[in-house]
Amino acid sequence: MSTVRNLPVVVIGAGPVGLAAAAHLAERGLEPLVLEAGAGPGAAVARWGHVRLFSPWRYDVDAAARRLLGTGPGEGSGTTTRWAEPDPDALPTGAELVEQYLAPLAEALVERAGAQIRYGARVLAVTKDGADRSRSLGRERLPYLVRIDGGTTGVEEIRAQAVIDASGTFDQPNPLGTSGLPTLGEPESARYLAGGLPDVLGRDRERFAGRHTLVVGMGHSAANTLLSLVELAEQAPGTRITWAIRGGSPRRLYGGGTGDELPARGLLGTRLRDAVEAGLVELLTRVAIDRLEPAADGAGDTVRVLGSARRDGDDGALDLTVHTIAAATGFRPDLAMLREVRLDLDPVVEAPRQIASLIDPNFHSCGTVPAHGEAQLVHPDAGFYLVGMKSYGRAPTFLLATGYEQVRSIAAALAGDRAAADAVELNLPETGVCSSDLAMAADADGVVPPEVLTASGQGSCCGTPAGPQEVSIGAAPAGAVPVGAVPAGAAPAGTVGFSTGVVHGRSGD
Repeated sequence: MSTVRNLPVVVIGAGPVGLAAAAHLAERGLEPLVLEAGAGPGAAVARWGHVRLFSPWRYDVDAAARRLLGTGPGEGSGTTTRWAEPDPDALPTGAELVEQYLAPLAEALVERAGAQIRYGARVLAVTKDGADRSRSLGRERLPYLVRIDGGTTGVEEIRAQAVIDASGTFDQPNPLGTSGLPTLGEPESARYLAGGLPDVLGRDRERFAGRHTLVVGMGHSAANTLLSLVELAEQAPGTRITWAIRGGSPRRLYGGGTGDELPARGLLGTRLRDAVEAGLVELLTRVAIDRLEPAADGAGDTVRVLGSARRDGDDGALDLTVHTIAAATGFRPDLAMLREVRLDLDPVVEAPRQIASLIDPNFHSCGTVPAHGEAQLVHPDAGFYLVGMKSYGRAPTFLLATGYEQVRSIAAALAGDRAAADAVELNLPETGVCSSDLAMAADADGVVPPEVLTASGQGSCCGTPAGPQEVSIGAAPAGAVPVGAVPAGAAPAGTVGFSTGVVHGRSGD
């Protein structure tokens, strides 16, 4: 066991939560080894760098990371200036998050905290060293073995005392098929698929200007893409927008109207509803895509979309010819590399079983934020953890601050500090931190005008208040109503968030 304890803790992914994990581990005297498949820190975030976050800087910077960055450059480092923390009330873009936070943090971890970060290192598999998942004898004493593709260095294996998987889900989008499988012809039509967050007004503008785009999905990614396309259509004649959703109504994205506890919630939802009602966006509901057919000659620039849909209240066949499909259908975790690890996952959302009922998108939106830590993230193989977006499986309700608290708790547990690991809390504004409304209203510097803050009632499903209004979120008190049994419009004990005025999650569609 002493040999195992001398091994590093492998962290998979150098995104916000992965680097926060490394900061907490280093602060606890443990040796973090971060493995990142991309070429630099926050590689996945950089791919949606044009998108503005829904939460301000004050909730985007991890506490241990802030402490490390605040120590300044060490002697002999290549950095000559101290880190300047951004305006805590500004809303950063993905690119700003990388440039102003993740890149300096990665540098500080290596230069001042003794962490190792390897870029271009894609994890292929995680297992117990010398035992497949069926072997139990002595399993708890074995270190982990992590097999990676190091690119120029080839395939190699690394041993670790523990593994924290913060690899996210961005590279695993859900398919267009309604049954969880790619629709027929989807693999052959890959070149027509733009993903859920294309840079419509920037890098990808020529792909959409003056052309017909089908946007599939009913989350914030779809809404942002649709509104960007509406703006593009004002500049580029001939730009046509069709929006397809699987549910019978976009009410969940529009907002809860008079039933909403935040009366002005929904700058994003309101703008989108106005665009639909003005005829700028054609809305199709109850959509089921059965087949994609690329241009017959293989060289065309359109794809035919076949299936069924409801248009203007009438059900019928779907037969569209479009140039691009923006598939904002959500994401799922890559579990293939974890096949030899004994996991305890919920069969519905593929999240750790103990947190699944709190985040199931069939019942909940980001209006409630349960606190949880190491004790709720454990698996049968001790020392292995899913954190960050990947810990939420297929649920889209993840909050960055939640991931930071996950890794703080895990680092404390690995260091033997059980009391600190179990003292789980989050300091968030009473409305949460995922304000899509305010992100839409922010100026080029990410600053939200005071009059918008006042008029908005401070946010969307988890809005941002004009000033800090912190509350501690702990475990629900004994005897609290089970999350699955909470009446529509009520938040369970131990959580924060305002009711949206509609039934949470897909069940309300």
